[in-house]
Amino acid sequence: MSTPGPVAVLVGPPGAGKSTVGHLLAERLGTTYRDTDSDIVATAGKTISDIFLDDGEPHFRELEQAAVRAAVTGHDGVLSLGGGAILSAETRELLAGLPVAFLDMGVAEAVKRVGLDAPRPLLTVNPRKQWRELMEKRRPLYTEVARAVVSTEERSPEEVAQAVLDALELKQV
Repeated sequence: MSTPGPVAVLVGPPGAGKSTVGHLLAERLGTTYRDTDSDIVATAGKTISDIFLDDGEPHFRELEQAAVRAAVTGHDGVLSLGGGAILSAETRELLAGLPVAFLDMGVAEAVKRVGLDAPRPLLTVNPRKQWRELMEKRRPLYTEVARAVVSTEERSPEEVAQAVLDALELKQV
């Protein structure tokens, strides 16, 4: 008997489309969708930006770790993790063996999608440089946990969702 857990997990940088693609995947797979960033906001009662400003990144990462643990062990649908969730060794261990897709994109695509001016706490000063540095640190970790790497470059959310389904060999309902 297999261990219960998410049918698919999406990881990737801010603006990769994890939430949008996650909703599409859940719909196509006939299951539920969960986003750990939304869980954190609900638990904390404030936005992620406010958590960073009021309580600092270390506190946010603690909340994030708890949210990921709860979601990975208690959700059997499609799950999206916040962009930095993979920084935690515990999270990477929790993801081992799960159907994880890394939604990858370059800085030009990030600029096009979010303009790098959205309220993303780690990208507030010199967003292009910050995004590149963030990805230099995170890309190997995203790749480490992923069963599949799916480029979002020049693709619609629907095309990305289909690519994830194909890459993870998931059957639509």
